[in-house]
Amino acid sequence: MDFTTQMDAAKKEIVTKEMKVVSQKEDMDVEILRGLVAEGKIVIPANKNHKSLDAQGVGQGLKTKINVNLGISKDCADIDMELEKVRTAIEMKAEAIMDLSSYGKTEEFRKRIVEMCSGMIGTVPIYDAVGFYDKELKDISPEEFLAVVEKHAKDGVDFMTIHAGINRETAKVFKRNKRLTNIVSRGGSLLYAWMELNNKENPFYEYYDKVLDICASYDVTISLGDACRPGSINDSTDASQIKELITLGELTKRAWEKSVQVIVEGPGHMALNEIAANMQLEKKLCHGAPFYVLGPLVTDIAPGYDHITSAIGGAVAAANGADFLCYVTPAEHLRLPNLEDMKEGIIASKIAAHAADVSNNIKGAREWDYKMSEARKELNWKKMFILSIDPEKARRYRKESTPEHEDSCTMCGKMCAVRNMNKVMEGKNINILRED
Repeated sequence: MDFTTQMDAAKKEIVTKEMKVVSQKEDMDVEILRGLVAEGKIVIPANKNHKSLDAQGVGQGLKTKINVNLGISKDCADIDMELEKVRTAIEMKAEAIMDLSSYGKTEEFRKRIVEMCSGMIGTVPIYDAVGFYDKELKDISPEEFLAVVEKHAKDGVDFMTIHAGINRETAKVFKRNKRLTNIVSRGGSLLYAWMELNNKENPFYEYYDKVLDICASYDVTISLGDACRPGSINDSTDASQIKELITLGELTKRAWEKSVQVIVEGPGHMALNEIAANMQLEKKLCHGAPFYVLGPLVTDIAPGYDHITSAIGGAVAAANGADFLCYVTPAEHLRLPNLEDMKEGIIASKIAAHAADVSNNIKGAREWDYKMSEARKELNWKKMFILSIDPEKARRYRKESTPEHEDSCTMCGKMCAVRNMNKVMEGKNINILRED
């Protein structure tokens, strides 16, 4: 192999097999794709040890991708259930899975996902560190943190969230600028605590070059975590968030110097009117790197419905530059999502992603809507179901409430506007009361 990473190959004008796959999926000229990978504006997360991967691209000019979070916790340590979620998520065409397991020895679960999952796989190594070493957070050394990163890379994960932007300088800004909800990033809060307890620099920032060397060895895409993402709309676009974002931009350039692919993570909770500006700010400060957002959730008052608050924000974010949406389920802020929660979260996120793709004139997006509208005009239910983003639900709803006449539904019956316009446009009479 004459290259280390997809980015390194692109810089050397080598077209990889993964680039060819993405080029076909996206209907993008492979040389244009290669050029954007070389610039860091598109990433193709593809660990050399992830043999079951069906490569995906994330970034400029590509379809908006979605990620599904899952994993075991102390209170819900059912590996089989989480594997069922993985299978279902892939069947539902989610492009990425993040294993956020935070309890016990996670290696078995992670390896099984890598073996079976064709989607991109991500992890957050710091979640695993406490269980991996069976040590309290304070007692874990920088070398041990780095060893967990290497272990995950060796196991085959395609991208890793590394919270390197919450350094001592960012922490000082956070302390000077009080927040309503402090730090809500799980990984970010752990690193902040470690720094405070040990009076030391964030090991992922201090030894960032070593992290990059690990990523380059296995072609792991680094997902620069936003430890200071807002946990409430009150805290959005504040000093801590922007300070960290500036640091993430600097870290992006350092990664590119070593041909390591980069995704930048973003908010969080944010009022609707701030989203577009935040997307533009990230693209500017982080030099066009792909942007990965959690939501944003546009209001804080909807526990049980945060897949909706997230989808609203995600659609606006992706229409204004975000490239990758992390799904949010109805269980957000309440509990570990079950299988049904996950399905609802995926569908909501996919709707948001597609709505943005339509807005951005991504190839094939409007055509899908055109075909659906055509099927509706024809009252072709079978075709509508096939084209639905959730065919199972569409079929079930139709079956649960069967109309008297096949060319209508139980909402309008024979007053159906589509049915009657078709008849009139064909020069036929309309029979609302008659049975002819």
